[in-house]
Amino acid sequence: MLGGLLGLVGLSAVAGVLATAAVTPAIAIAGVSGSQALSIFEDLPNSLTPGVPMEPTVFYAKNEDGKWFELAKFFDQNRVPVTFDEVSPVLYDAILSSEDKNFYSHGGINLGATVKAVYDNVRGTSSRGASTISQQFVKNVLIQQCEQDVSPGEDGYQERLNQCWKDATNPEGAEGVERKLKEMRYAIQIEKDYSKNDILLGYLNIANFGGQTYGIEAAANYYFGTTAKNLTLDQAATLAGIVQNPNRFRIDKPGGSWTDSTGTARNSEEDGWADAKLRRNYVLDRMWEDGKITKAQHEETTALPITPSIHATTQGCMAAGKQAYFCQYVKSVIEQDEAFGATEAERRDTLRRGGMQIYTTLDMRIQNPGNEAMKQYAPVYLEGKSFGATGVTIEADTGRILAMVQNTTFKETADANTAKGETSIVYAADKDHGQSIGFPGGSTYKIFTLLEWLKQGHSVNELLDGRWHSGKETFTTCGRQGTWPLSKNFASNPGYVGTPMRFTAASLNTGFLAMAEQLDLCDINKTAASLGVHYGNMSPVTEPNSSDKSPNDPYPSVLGSKQIAPIQMAGAYATIGNKGVHCTPKAIDKVVGPDGEEMPLPDSSCTQVISPEVAATAAYALQGVMNGGTGGPANPYDGTPLIGKTGTHQDAGTAMAMSSTKAATFVYAGKVQGEDYKLNREYFNGRALNTVRYTVSKALQRAADRFYPGTSFPAPDRNLTRRVMKDLPDVIGRSIEEATSIIEDAGFTVQVGDPVDSTVGAGLVAAQTPGAGSVPSGTTVTLSPSTGNPPAADVPGVVGAKFNQARKTLEDAGFHVNDDGCHGNDPVTGQDPGAGTSLHPGATITLTCEGGD
Repeated sequence: MLGGLLGLVGLSAVAGVLATAAVTPAIAIAGVSGSQALSIFEDLPNSLTPGVPMEPTVFYAKNEDGKWFELAKFFDQNRVPVTFDEVSPVLYDAILSSEDKNFYSHGGINLGATVKAVYDNVRGTSSRGASTISQQFVKNVLIQQCEQDVSPGEDGYQERLNQCWKDATNPEGAEGVERKLKEMRYAIQIEKDYSKNDILLGYLNIANFGGQTYGIEAAANYYFGTTAKNLTLDQAATLAGIVQNPNRFRIDKPGGSWTDSTGTARNSEEDGWADAKLRRNYVLDRMWEDGKITKAQHEETTALPITPSIHATTQGCMAAGKQAYFCQYVKSVIEQDEAFGATEAERRDTLRRGGMQIYTTLDMRIQNPGNEAMKQYAPVYLEGKSFGATGVTIEADTGRILAMVQNTTFKETADANTAKGETSIVYAADKDHGQSIGFPGGSTYKIFTLLEWLKQGHSVNELLDGRWHSGKETFTTCGRQGTWPLSKNFASNPGYVGTPMRFTAASLNTGFLAMAEQLDLCDINKTAASLGVHYGNMSPVTEPNSSDKSPNDPYPSVLGSKQIAPIQMAGAYATIGNKGVHCTPKAIDKVVGPDGEEMPLPDSSCTQVISPEVAATAAYALQGVMNGGTGGPANPYDGTPLIGKTGTHQDAGTAMAMSSTKAATFVYAGKVQGEDYKLNREYFNGRALNTVRYTVSKALQRAADRFYPGTSFPAPDRNLTRRVMKDLPDVIGRSIEEATSIIEDAGFTVQVGDPVDSTVGAGLVAAQTPGAGSVPSGTTVTLSPSTGNPPAADVPGVVGAKFNQARKTLEDAGFHVNDDGCHGNDPVTGQDPGAGTSLHPGATITLTCEGGD
């Protein structure tokens, strides 16, 4: 009490010295001297920078007409700053008449009223009121500065927030006196630094209007569904009344905005918002007394009921509807990237308080067709089973995310029912960008084996033995050799000898394993990593995934058991379409700060990671998938050249990847939690769920081809499409075992054919097909063992020859001759068996001669 009284005495002394400045702000207070009280006042800080108040961050996307629209909003305080001309004059009149009718004539403070307020404070009766608009602006700036130092993520957030308000508005005793002195000091300086209109507008933009509603524009929209410029007299007077005690007079709580000492709810819809109405009519009374409105306007408006029309602003990604998952991805970028703050807490504050305008890459011309296809072909959920489907399309030469669709209902509250398809997990992304750990892409992962094959100088036209056989094969993993069992092909296809071109179009597992046998499996994964691929849980694919082994084993995967985010796979296929240049995913095109200036964007880059020759040749092989291969059902056949690859991981899920030279799409559809059911036996709208990948990807890519048209892919490299020839050794006369070893060492495969008659010893190689010489690499050589029997020969024709000559001819051919009745030079008139008959050596030929018996 003593401190308060001393402060009051000091304030009274200061009052006399400041009287002139209170009336005429042009007089500089600092020039007045000779007063001890003024010295005390001068020792208080006088520099207050209003700064930028907390403002919402708004995400924007382009609609189908190419115009920006609001996608979502994030805020701690919902505020929409306006200019002076964007506020109705009637609102200015209402505020000034009720709060500070002498605003344009005083110097920032009302000394008499302030002294009275301090006196009441010392007595403990009241500390409200008595402040000019300038002082109230100062008070709100101080509250805002305090609140900006409190992060929503820290412990005791609400308690500290409440303390900010208490310190700036309701401290008692000496603190109350000091607060008033500071308000005066700052207010006088503010009046020097800013125009009256700027101060009035600043006050209306920063003031609280109840709850999270801040500023006159947000208040007009929230309470009445209008703008500050279009407020009626009734609405303006109501809002001017609310600002005096925001949470008492707010009109958005039908059950009452406060409770009296008896526990009765007050200022409710039931009592006609009695407190707010009383305060509104007070404002109208002051406006009439000041001549701002006529008596008729006063009487007509005071008779009106309070009629709020609440238009709540939904914050967060829920407001984005079907685009919520993309919104969530953008939100995660802001919360993860240091472009928006050094720490995660700073980045969260920037998102909700920084007043940024985030212009995203989302293109509704691509997104809407994807949404429609997802709605038509993919159920939100399956009763008793988990099912997820997602699709993403990116611009190949920039990495910009054009579309991101998902079958589920977005919900991030604790009551989300996953059994009914409610989730906030972004299936298209990884753990850092939506809490997903990715999905097994199946054979879509084969492109990395194809790329590594080409990087090592192999041709897509080499012949390989792609046949399945039981047992284990030897593979090289990081320079070490080990054995792995061969995976079977779809529908128990036994495989065949073929080329990578044919293996790719048909997605033959055993064919790709035959390629991988000639590579290092770790190099395959390094190639994947160079194209932006990592595990969905953020671990690198070049290392064993110890933190999440089960869905990612075996480590040296060739066929696609790894859990990868669809957006990473889309980026990999885009890299092939973009001549080997990989562009990191990009969700934000532009960021504008609250000052209207552009802010730095999150880092993104485009890097040449594979040679143009390798990319062109891979595209050459992958085009076969979309034209007559397994990806045909997803091809929109709109004239745009496409590459692609299908993927099926056992019964877990299906995938479809495709890309033009301009846009890439990846779709996954399958189980989320791994229940025991088969996708091809579950139907939605008459179609099996294993076809969702085709219908959704076709819709997305067709739209992308229309608005981001691709061109022809570059011609494949001649060396990487060459017919590779190798020298085949001669193994005739060797044992089957020795011959097999020699041929396999030369880089060929062997199969043993049926035995053949030969002069070579029984069991030795009697024939090889093809024969020794230069033959295509990968050729399978057939070895034929000898029966040990001489081969049959055709009987020579000797009819018409002299007997002696005929006998010599037949004996020279290895046959015996029956010469009964034939002599010397008798002409031969017949032979049995006849000419051309195939007989083994030693068979007897009977001759008939002219003149013989």
